[in-house]
Amino acid sequence: MSNFIQVTPFMFVPDIERGISFFRDILGFQIPFRQGTYAYVHRETVGFRLFEAPEKDVVPSGTRRCAYYVDVRDVDRLYAELKPKLETLPAGDVRGPVDQPWNQRELLVLAPDGNLIAFGQAIPQPEGCPAEE
Repeated sequence: MSNFIQVTPFMFVPDIERGISFFRDILGFQIPFRQGTYAYVHRETVGFRLFEAPEKDVVPSGTRRCAYYVDVRDVDRLYAELKPKLETLPAGDVRGPVDQPWNQRELLVLAPDGNLIAFGQAIPQPEGCPAEE
């Protein structure tokens, strides 16, 4: 039996309430635990640990050089579900779904920490068509 369960990255956000609202109200996550400036958000098999770190603290803001990648079975179905709420985000904070040259179809959303959350699914390759190396 495997010992690993899941990856739940920490996301340092400048405002815990806005972070929770983003995950709950925009992306449809549940909040099974919240205490002060910490919250655990979860949806199906994916979790994030939010920790409030005001910008005046040591933690740097996002650089968009980091992405949290969430593999999904159907990115278009997820986009259709989230679309009305994603439209409330600032222009430029959402991209896709789009087919990428690395054989993934992805939906990119700017996270509260300034980095990206990528939701992606593998694009099936035709039989007998090897992946490029």
